[in-house]
Amino acid sequence: MKKVLLSLALATAVAAPAFADNTVKQTSLGTAFAVDLAQAAVSACAADGYNVAAAVTDRSGILLALVRAENAGAHTANAATAKAYTSASSRNPTSGMVETVQKNPAAAGLADIPGFLVLAGGVPVKVGKDTIGAIGVGGAPGGNLDEACATKALDKFADRLK
Repeated sequence: MKKVLLSLALATAVAAPAFADNTVKQTSLGTAFAVDLAQAAVSACAADGYNVAAAVTDRSGILLALVRAENAGAHTANAATAKAYTSASSRNPTSGMVETVQKNPAAAGLADIPGFLVLAGGVPVKVGKDTIGAIGVGGAPGGNLDEACATKALDKFADRLK
């Protein structure tokens, strides 16, 4: 019996480092915080008189939360989700991608990536240099205004992003 237990212990000790070499740990946004961010973005836009939707994704661009003002247009939920996905997967604000496409015709193909929406209003959620998610807002009368609402939500919870 001792030999069996010793064999198991040795096999575990040898396998653990190999397993660690084959896996990656990544930090991602949690659902409860995603809901708070989405609500804060919708509230920030409402304070400015805009009916919007806000979507928050995890670091991979998978939807965690979606909040839509009652009077927001039907298209706003999809636009917000696509902006958040685009920002999360590119790890950049979508407004920067818009500028890149305008200045560099070779980058115009970004708009052809399935699921991407190259319009301002998507902002990555970062802790230090690490992107842990993204927030997208759609429905204000300009992407710059959508982005401002997303930024206000991030600013409101800056203490939770440390």
